[in-house]
Amino acid sequence: MSEKEWFASWFDSPFYHVLYAHRNDTEAKQFIDKLVAELNLPSSAKVLDLACGKGRHSITLAQKGFIVTGADLAANSIAEAEQSRINLGLENLRFVVHDMRTPIADSKFDAIFNLFTSFGYFETLDENHSVCQSIHQMLDAQGVFVLDFLNATRVISNLVTNEVVQRGSIAFHIDRWHNSNHIYKKIKIVDSENQEHGIFVERVQALGLDDFERLFGPYFQIVATYGAYDLSPFDRQSSDRLILIVKKKA
Repeated sequence: MSEKEWFASWFDSPFYHVLYAHRNDTEAKQFIDKLVAELNLPSSAKVLDLACGKGRHSITLAQKGFIVTGADLAANSIAEAEQSRINLGLENLRFVVHDMRTPIADSKFDAIFNLFTSFGYFETLDENHSVCQSIHQMLDAQGVFVLDFLNATRVISNLVTNEVVQRGSIAFHIDRWHNSNHIYKKIKIVDSENQEHGIFVERVQALGLDDFERLFGPYFQIVATYGAYDLSPFDRQSSDRLILIVKKKA
């Protein structure tokens, strides 16, 4: 892992969690409820929440009784997730610091979730194959992989190029743009005394359904496609999300 990879520093910054503190935990739980019902997972299923952040989806899955591993590259996020696990007394949940481009050693899962646009962070498209190979290796022969990604077509067509987001005493000055391969978000952090606390640039690959079909081809078969957290049908122009349910190829 290169020190220059943007996600390694930004996702481990306390300001990242301040900016995205508005994330809707109720919506996340409802999404997990619908996914679990759709997948019909056995009660003893081993589940991996890959790029789990502070563990909100992992915790919901563990509370349903599954044997859950939450993995994320950001050590600070994993530390907070582990504290939440301890506070809730969830013995069927563990958290690990881990890079998704390599498999977790000696681990097999019945289901692997990669949620809330936690894919496509890399500079090159080739690195996505490392992620797919890792997931393929960790997935049980009859296992299922769920990818929840942004709908790049809609994001680009509705891109807000400039805005200021206020979170308490912290102002986040945000600029957005895109090219043929990536969608970018530049974030400058300023406090109430006009002191700057850093500039970060998020970058996610502008992957569409066709891109995922090509990428997944050697590893997975797409069995269902949805466009929102209520699992409504996917529409390339209007859907907020691109949610894929895929099976492992032999």
